[in-house]
Amino acid sequence: MAGVATALGMVSFVVIVLILNSLLINRMTSQVDQRLQVRLAIVENVLKQSSSTSATTIAPQPNDGDDDDAPIIVWLINANGRALVLSGAKPALPQQQWSKGYRTMTIATSTFRMEAVSYKSGWIVDAESLADVQRLRNTLELAELIAGLVLMILMFGAAFVVGIRALAPVSLAKRRQSEFVADASHELRTPLSVIEAEIDVALSRDREVAEYREALQRVKGESSRLRRIVEDLLWLARSDENLKRSRTLTPTDVASTASMSYQRFRSLATSNDVALSFSGSEETKAVIEGSDELIDRLVGVLVDNALKFAGPGGRVEITVVTREENVILRVDDSGPGVAPDERSRIFERFHHADSTQGGTGLGLAIAASIADITHCTYAVTDAEIGGARFEFQWRASGSEITN
Repeated sequence: MAGVATALGMVSFVVIVLILNSLLINRMTSQVDQRLQVRLAIVENVLKQSSSTSATTIAPQPNDGDDDDAPIIVWLINANGRALVLSGAKPALPQQQWSKGYRTMTIATSTFRMEAVSYKSGWIVDAESLADVQRLRNTLELAELIAGLVLMILMFGAAFVVGIRALAPVSLAKRRQSEFVADASHELRTPLSVIEAEIDVALSRDREVAEYREALQRVKGESSRLRRIVEDLLWLARSDENLKRSRTLTPTDVASTASMSYQRFRSLATSNDVALSFSGSEETKAVIEGSDELIDRLVGVLVDNALKFAGPGGRVEITVVTREENVILRVDDSGPGVAPDERSRIFERFHHADSTQGGTGLGLAIAASIADITHCTYAVTDAEIGGARFEFQWRASGSEITN
């Protein structure tokens, strides 16, 4: 990418330089032509007023012996082609067929710009050295070569840096995709391996009905785990598509949805010996742009995670509050909390902050995906009851909920 960008940039640079050089050289050459035209008119006028052309001379220009230093040289060419120098230095003018107009000619080692006009039976030819034009061209080409090399190095370096930075997200996404596939394969392989092992053991010899039942119960448990992993993966895949297609959101009461989730998890909390509570007045308006399905899934993920880490004898508190124009959902637990260096990673797919608690590592990834879909900000901090606090905050909606 850097090479291609540099090549395109240098091609553009060369084209611009050629155009500018051409314009500048043409302008200088045009100025030479104008001086030749003026000088030629003067010479022609002097010759017409002179009674003896053979004795006519034009005031010479200062000359130190270098033809290039003579600004203008004038010749009078008779009908026989013999050239008489009227002004300037005396370079040997080659015999040739002359015609009216401008031409560029090299005499000896010097390049001249010439103009010829007919005069009586011969020609008047004047010329000006193009040494200054050539020196300027050489100076420009040297400066442009140096500038081009410097520019090429700078462009390649800049393009390389920009290319690396531009490709960094792609490389990161590719790496994360590879990690995701590897983690998903690992998570799916574990229950499949358990199921296969249970079946192999059950079929290794004849067993009692109770033993077969126990093996089938274990297979059922692993099958349920496998189904949950697949469902979570499908949900995340669909949520990614929803993010791309901008999912349609409707007014949703967070407090009401959270209250229903609380009722759903009370029995599970009781069976795990965890004190589960909910705080959120039904009179308080906590309406956001979302959907009941998404908010219910979000609360379910957070509460399930909190119950797991609170452990027997622990506490989990669900709170919905409105503050100014924001709606805030908090789920606190009395577990071990989340270490500061883990808080930025726990929402990654298949990331396990504590491997001893089991799980697929997809729950909080689902919560983060729901937050992105509903345009919510979220954070993990320390809860007042000793564990972790998961806080999600939305902009309150001014719309009314319609049934």
